[in-house]
Amino acid sequence: MKAKIKAYMDLMRLHFFFVWPILFCAGLFLAFQYHNTFSLLLVGKVALIGFLGFEAGLVLNDVVDGDIDKRDVEFDKMTRYWRVFGKRPISQGLITRQNAVLLFGVLVAVTSILIFTLPFPQAFYVFGIMVVCYCLEVFYQFKKRNQNFPFAQLIGRIDFTLFPLAGYLCLGTPNVNILLFGFFFYPLALAHLGVNDISDVANDQVKEMKTIPLLYGLKGTAYWIFLFSIIHLVTTILFLTVLGTLAIVGFAVGFTLIGVGNIVILKGKNADSGMKALPMFHVAMLIYAITIILEYLI
Repeated sequence: MKAKIKAYMDLMRLHFFFVWPILFCAGLFLAFQYHNTFSLLLVGKVALIGFLGFEAGLVLNDVVDGDIDKRDVEFDKMTRYWRVFGKRPISQGLITRQNAVLLFGVLVAVTSILIFTLPFPQAFYVFGIMVVCYCLEVFYQFKKRNQNFPFAQLIGRIDFTLFPLAGYLCLGTPNVNILLFGFFFYPLALAHLGVNDISDVANDQVKEMKTIPLLYGLKGTAYWIFLFSIIHLVTTILFLTVLGTLAIVGFAVGFTLIGVGNIVILKGKNADSGMKALPMFHVAMLIYAITIILEYLI
């Protein structure tokens, strides 16, 4: 039983459990700034939607990649970073694919029930985004196995961008705020993807994945990360126009971490530099989300 619990914790990356609701609620709290209808009940509900919905996506990721993950050659770096016990449960036979699919279905069902307790048309916005995100996740996992141009990355990572935007739409409606939020987050998602890929290049080489390092090399990946980080800086300035003074401070701290991460990667241009920079990008995302939340609360 203990081994099975550990396997499910790795499948769901549960040591990151607090990140998904915070990121999702950042969108909600941005909406609170323009809709003076704060509710602790709504916050709790939206946090659960974000947590369960993202967990379902992580499980879906492993279901789709269950067979190809058997080729992994390194379990001590990237795998242990994302999974506290360092296991890939489906590919290593710790959890059957059928049980993982069942868990995915349960998570989606509970998330859907929570979504449809939201008012109209917000419930349909959020449910629609959830379905689109899962479709994009599957597209990304399959497309990156056979491509000569990074369509999988450029299209597939829209799912991560839509995640906090769905949090906004739990209360708000499509407008310029959500557009600027999307412009702010999309290049960050692509830069983060490059960091993730350069860190896991050994496994992707064995699996013959057409990730950024396999398409453009380690040096090209470093420049990919730098390019989208610069675009992210520009779109951050635009996004700050709909936020307050506190956001300037918090976002400056977040982008400083991203800048340091870029320096580390540009100097190393290897998997080790990616692993050093990856936590910086993740902490920066968390700082961004917390800042947006505090902007409303303080």
